[in-house]
Amino acid sequence: MVRCSVLLASIVLFSVFSASAAPAQDWADKMFEVKTHDFRTVGRGTKSEFHFELTNKYEEDVHIAAVRSSCGCTTPTLTKETLKTHETGAVVATFNTSSFVGQKSATITVVFDKPFYAETQLKVSGFIRTDITFDPPEVAFGEFAAGDPQEREVVITHSGNSNWRITDVRSHCESLQVRLQPAELAPGVVRYRMRVKMKDSMDEGEIHERLTLISNDRAFPTTEMSISGRVRAAISVSPAAVNLGSNAPDAVIEKRLIVKGDEPFEVKDVLCSDDRFEFEIPVGSKKVHFIKVRFKGDGTEGSIAQKIRIVTDLAGDKSASCIVTGSLSNGK
Repeated sequence: MVRCSVLLASIVLFSVFSASAAPAQDWADKMFEVKTHDFRTVGRGTKSEFHFELTNKYEEDVHIAAVRSSCGCTTPTLTKETLKTHETGAVVATFNTSSFVGQKSATITVVFDKPFYAETQLKVSGFIRTDITFDPPEVAFGEFAAGDPQEREVVITHSGNSNWRITDVRSHCESLQVRLQPAELAPGVVRYRMRVKMKDSMDEGEIHERLTLISNDRAFPTTEMSISGRVRAAISVSPAAVNLGSNAPDAVIEKRLIVKGDEPFEVKDVLCSDDRFEFEIPVGSKKVHFIKVRFKGDGTEGSIAQKIRIVTDLAGDKSASCIVTGSLSNGK
């Protein structure tokens, strides 16, 4: 998920440990960085979603058997049911703004059955007001290529008070630019046309942002609006997570990576902090490259958890990364 943060290009060593080493319930809770979310004040019929991201920090596969909500005001869904080591997924909480109004809250229970049974509870809340609508119900940019600026228009309508005004629009994301046209007035109705631009500086990946409208309404001074989309990476590598499995300490293992781009490119280098990995770097400029990865064990037992970064000749030395995990033991 895009958070408008600076991407780190350093090589990272990931720790791998077993879920069986964690307390019975804590192992599931620890996969979530955030377990509560306040939608704050939203308009009737607007699209309001929050992604509770979770990452499998363990060696074993993690499987989510079910998700349920304590209130019909919120519908939970999953982006993935099974997460392998270091894979990330999300429980998506959708606030049902078309069917409910007023202050609402819900508890979402996430049920895990692998590698062990556990339950984690996520909490959401928010206020759905009936006097504001958005057309369309969210700023949806869809999927677009990195570096390709996008712009969308939204019509904001307030009913019941001709003196209502938007005084400011705020966002925590520096890659968003908002332009608000003067208010269009009619008896009992105030309408604004707002243009939202996504700058070419937006980070690659999923976009889950929001705009906060500031108004002169003392009772409800703020109203939230969702922004969604996906910035397609200029370079991608698959698989994103490579599992070498359990092997002898002196094993030799070979895998293949597929690297793709929107335009032809050359692979300049392949970086990994573990000298036991070797790479055959392809030559030439094309949209798809195949990279052979060879791991040569040196007799040392232990876990393998490494990040491989593939550097290209595209502007800014654009790169793509994957995670490689596994274990080495004489007992296997």
